[in-house]
Amino acid sequence: MTDKKRVFSGLQPTGDIHLGNYLGALKNWVKLQDDYDPVYCVVDLHAITVDYDPAIYQRERLEAAKVLMACGIDPQRSLFYFQSQVPQHTELSWILGTMTPMGVLNRMTQYKDKVDKGIAANFGLFAYPVLMAADILLYRAHLVPVGDDQKQHLEMTRDIAERFNNRFGEVFPIPDPLIPEHTARVMSLSDPTSKMSKSDPNLKSRVLVLDSPDVIRKKLRSAVTDSDPDVRYDWTAKPGVSNLLEIFSACSGRTIDDLEGEYQSSGYGVFKDAVADAVIAELAPISKAYDALDDGEVSALMATGAARARDLAEEYQEEVRRVTGFAAP
Repeated sequence: MTDKKRVFSGLQPTGDIHLGNYLGALKNWVKLQDDYDPVYCVVDLHAITVDYDPAIYQRERLEAAKVLMACGIDPQRSLFYFQSQVPQHTELSWILGTMTPMGVLNRMTQYKDKVDKGIAANFGLFAYPVLMAADILLYRAHLVPVGDDQKQHLEMTRDIAERFNNRFGEVFPIPDPLIPEHTARVMSLSDPTSKMSKSDPNLKSRVLVLDSPDVIRKKLRSAVTDSDPDVRYDWTAKPGVSNLLEIFSACSGRTIDDLEGEYQSSGYGVFKDAVADAVIAELAPISKAYDALDDGEVSALMATGAARARDLAEEYQEEVRRVTGFAAP
């Protein structure tokens, strides 16, 4: 056992992982391995709330695992596995779901946003936050790295844990948000008022972590800016430039003030090429590590992680069964 606080987080295997995923979350996940007891999983059950091709999906699951490992997730330092291979996730989700009021789920803004965008409404999409709560609570996580779009779900997880504890005793710790001191605000390259997203039909809107240097440079050179040539950090007047400064700072380790001072009068061409250089340098080790990974070895590591996860989950889930009346006679 470790006296380190446990952290839980997961990533959906729904297509290519982009720079926003990496700078906004994955880079921090890697750092957390030093000071915490991390549980990371590819949340493949969450990803099937929309139509999918099983054959393609099988490949995407493995690709997501490989990219996470290439980014620095170490199965020797983290519990790392596929969510679907640990059935205790869904068992706990059902139990928690029976205690979650419909009114609470009706208030979840992500569900409404997705349906408004044309995604077909279904039970899985509606109950998504309950499975997320089960993911976190199953391993008794103390902390959850969150962005703005996940704060509402974490608040619901805390409410569910408190409701469960009030009824059955102090079983779950109440998880707190873990907000990194420095997290890049990565927006779309084609529309800097929206987050960088894998669902955007415009492929130029995002840099993928496995893009080649030439593709990275082309995408950043085509990034939306404005007619005023000054390089200045101002999200209201210059969102495109501000987005590039955030990316540049996160990849280079330099402050935005420092970058403004050097590139304020350089012109957008020079500035964008400098941003591209920094992004290429940041992502190059990931591509190299990815190319060195063997599919069979990664699959074996994920199976080992799932076996460890099932053992730990079963130990915790036995307590849930006992207090809720489901323990074996």
